[in-house]
Amino acid sequence: MLQLTRLRLWWRLSPAVGVPAKNLGLRKVASGVSSRGSTSPRALNIFDRDLKRKQKNWAARQPEPMKFDYLKEEVGSRIADRVYDITRDFPLALDVGCGRGYIAQHLNKETVGKFFQTDIAEHALKNTLEMEIPTVSVLADEEFLPFRENTFDLVVSSLSLHWVNDLPRALEQIHYVLKPDGVFIGAMFGGDTLYELRCSLQLAETEREGGFSPHVSPFTAVSDLGHLLGRAGFTTLTVDTDEIQVNYPGMFELMEDLQGMGESNCAWNRKALLHRDTMLAAAAVYGEMYRNEDGSVPVTLLRQISFLSGFIPAERGSATVSFGELGKINDLMSQGKKSQ
Repeated sequence: MLQLTRLRLWWRLSPAVGVPAKNLGLRKVASGVSSRGSTSPRALNIFDRDLKRKQKNWAARQPEPMKFDYLKEEVGSRIADRVYDITRDFPLALDVGCGRGYIAQHLNKETVGKFFQTDIAEHALKNTLEMEIPTVSVLADEEFLPFRENTFDLVVSSLSLHWVNDLPRALEQIHYVLKPDGVFIGAMFGGDTLYELRCSLQLAETEREGGFSPHVSPFTAVSDLGHLLGRAGFTTLTVDTDEIQVNYPGMFELMEDLQGMGESNCAWNRKALLHRDTMLAAAAVYGEMYRNEDGSVPVTLLRQISFLSGFIPAERGSATVSFGELGKINDLMSQGKKSQ
């Protein structure tokens, strides 16, 4: 069962905020896959990217990966809906962190002419879903995109960017590879995602072991996402925040699904193992605090999925007015006609 609440936030920022694309030095990137354990020099090294690659590869190699695809297919379809809302076609598009192709399967060749799909997990690329759009698979890291400037008309990304160590750099690179008048639409976990699981584990571990370690990945605050897009150079920014809640029989079924999705925690400061007694206590706390009337437990899975969108002006740095201000122009023209 999916339950949805949406909150829309708008940012109207001046164009070309932040670091110009020409100063990023991205032309030096020869390969899309970073070396083991590498990260941008300016980034906090929060996530073990090599472990995340292994987790996603493991999930893609499961006998029935479709069993765990329900959330990613749902979010992929919502991104596709946002692409259809833009009344134009896109000859060349890029999916950053595509997984098994959860966005492309919902698009048609009349809207997107050709799709490049990138991911750090080679087995996900080998096990992509059926789609009617011609596609090219590229093994590439979200922080090290191996494409030239002004290449794509559209860039999309679904449930991948929350695992990068340097989100500002990733957004800057997306801006770099987009053509003038290009569009970016993405979704990532944010806010209080999995807060029920986080609280249950912390309470149980504190009671049983005298302290707690982080077991759920940190997520970017929704209020920061619009500013990060603006810093990367995007204009006419929108952040749609959806809340999807799924009911599970219990905590262990939730953790099995997260592993099957390739969404297990990969933070460097994670605790490798939890004692059996602590896990049982956490499951009991989860059921006691959050149980539904039918005995299932709700999981805000995943709370505040943030849908980002941003545009690049027809000539980079040329836009001087946002879409929201265009309505004011119509009002002024109407008043002018009445006064004549």
